[in-house]
Amino acid sequence: MALVSIIVPAYNEEVNAVASLENLLRCSYPNFHIIFVNDGSKDQTLERVSAAFVNHPQITILNKPNGGKASALNYGIAATDAAFVVCIDADTKLKPDAVAKLMVHFYHNNVGAVAGNVKVGNEINLITRWQNIEYITSQNIDRKAFSFFNAITVVPGAIGAFRKKALEEAGGFTSDTLAEDCDLTVRILRCGYQIQNENAAIAMTEAPETLAQFMKQRFRWTFGVMQTFWKNRDALFNINYPALGFIALPDILLFKYIIPLFAPFADFLMLIGLITGNASEIGIYYALFLVIDLVVATLAFLMEKEPIWKLIWLVPQRIIYRWLLLIVLFRTMRKAVKGELQHWGVLKRTGNVSKTI
Repeated sequence: MALVSIIVPAYNEEVNAVASLENLLRCSYPNFHIIFVNDGSKDQTLERVSAAFVNHPQITILNKPNGGKASALNYGIAATDAAFVVCIDADTKLKPDAVAKLMVHFYHNNVGAVAGNVKVGNEINLITRWQNIEYITSQNIDRKAFSFFNAITVVPGAIGAFRKKALEEAGGFTSDTLAEDCDLTVRILRCGYQIQNENAAIAMTEAPETLAQFMKQRFRWTFGVMQTFWKNRDALFNINYPALGFIALPDILLFKYIIPLFAPFADFLMLIGLITGNASEIGIYYALFLVIDLVVATLAFLMEKEPIWKLIWLVPQRIIYRWLLLIVLFRTMRKAVKGELQHWGVLKRTGNVSKTI
C-alpha cells in the first residue's frame, strides 16, 4: 500500500488546526502520514498544535516564515518521500474514507491528480446556506461533468490528491496567482496527465459566514482564475491541448466572466417589464428559467443525497448572488486593468464546521 502524505498548510488557524488534525487521524487509509506546515502564524496556531501532537508518530510539525499558501504547500511536499500527497486546508475535515477513495484512481499510471468533493460544513446562517447550494449545484456537479473530458480546471484546495511526480513535473504550487489550486491543475493538464474526480471523497469546509468575508473570498477566486486563464491563453483553441483548449478554458471565459457580466440584467429587464406593463410576456421566460434552474438543482441535490428542503433558499440565492458576483467581477476587472497584485488573504475562522462527519 503506497504511502500518502497529507499536507496541511496553516496561517492563523488556531481555531481549527487541532480539531482538523484530530479528524485526519481517523483516516481509514492504512498507510498515511500528516505534515502540518505552520506558515509563520501570528496567533497561537503553532503552540496549540505542538502541545497536542509534538510526539505523535503520524504527525510531523514544520514551521517556516510566512510566505503564502503555495510556499507552505511546497515546503510540506518537499519534506516527504511519499509518492502521493493529499493537500487540504487547515479548516477542512475529511470523512474517514476520503483518502482511500481518492487513492483508488492512481492505479492508472497516467492519473496526475484527483479532485474530491467539497461541502459546506457550517450552515449556520443565510450566506452559508446559499454557499452550500452553490457548492452542490454548481462547483461539484460541474467537476463531475468535466471529468469525462479530462477538463477539470480546479482540484480544490480543500481536498485534492496528487501523484508527486506529476506535481513536480508541473512545477509545484506557485505564488504568481491567487488561485494556486486552479493554476497547478491547468499545468498538470498541460503535462499530459489525466485529472479525475471522486465524488465520494468528501471534505467539509468552513465557508465565509459574513458578507464581507464572502466577497473577499470570491474576489480572490475570481482574480486568481483570471490570472490563470491569462497565463495559459496560448492553449486556448490550441489543437495540442484539445480538452484544455476547446473545453476547459472556453468554459472559464464564458461561464466565469462573460455570462456573469450580463446575467444580472435578466432581473433588470424583468423590472422594466413590470414598470412598462409587459410583465406577462417577460414573466413567462423568467419563470421558465427559474423552473429549469430548480429542476437541475433538485437533480444535483438528489445525486448528492442532500435534503431537498434546503432548496427553499434557491430563488433568492440565485437573484442576490448574480448581483454580488457582478460586483466581484467589476472589482476584479478594475484590479486587472490597474495591474495591481493581491496576496493570500486570510478569512477569520470560527471553527463552526461539525466535528463529526
